[in-house]
Amino acid sequence: MSVHSRCPALDDRIARLRRLARSEPRLEGVLLYGSWTVGEADAHSDIEAYLYVEDEHLDDFDARAFLEQLAPLRLAYTNMYGILAVVFDDLMRGEFHVTPAGPGIEEVPTWEGMVHLPRPEAAVLLDRTGRLTRAARRLAAFRPPEPAATAQQLTDELANWTLMLAHVLARGEVARAHALLHGVVAPQQLQLCRLLRDSTAHWLTPSRALEQDVPAADVDRYTATTAAARAGEVRTAARNSWQWSRELSAEAAGRWAVRVPRRLHEQIAELLAADRPD
Repeated sequence: MSVHSRCPALDDRIARLRRLARSEPRLEGVLLYGSWTVGEADAHSDIEAYLYVEDEHLDDFDARAFLEQLAPLRLAYTNMYGILAVVFDDLMRGEFHVTPAGPGIEEVPTWEGMVHLPRPEAAVLLDRTGRLTRAARRLAAFRPPEPAATAQQLTDELANWTLMLAHVLARGEVARAHALLHGVVAPQQLQLCRLLRDSTAHWLTPSRALEQDVPAADVDRYTATTAAARAGEVRTAARNSWQWSRELSAEAAGRWAVRVPRRLHEQIAELLAADRPD
């Protein structure tokens, strides 16, 4: 079964990658992940894959030269996560994990809950031994998070990280508070919101398709937690964020008997309210 894509350019590049991989004897397998594998690719999507190199050829496999056969590269470098990141000449991005096949393929089943491959046979572009397809099939079923335990975890995380946010703001570190608010607090907040709205399809990237997945009122609440990195705006966004976190936590408590440290919640609100030098 093919993966339905709204991006012919990406489809063509993946088809070419499949052909190139089959002609490269040092590759045991190639596994795609990301938007293409779940049928959500569009003209702005990138290509993400694991290149499983036979262990004895890892040192002599030139991944950049291999990828240049797909299309000319404008950029190629190893990013901060150790992944080969590339930009093709048409500005399509790519991320490629160059991995020894032995331990790499054995690791795939451990991704359950972190990676979803609804059509594993389509995601596997090359599999010379059958090992990769068997491993990828373990990721075909998406298991939604267990609601009560997950809600408790998120409620506790939001209290802990928002307290840190309040302390950082009180110290006057506006840029750090801005990063904390948007990079740490917001994703957990959106996950708790999705859990409460029974909308976990994009659980692993909770901001993805938010406008289509949750009620407009929730999108508005999220928008009120965002800000430019200016002191007054960050402080207002932090207070709005904590108010929404408290409401989400209270809703979770009513639905799943989540324990809410109410006095701590009040103290965090007091800290954020007191920090008003703007």
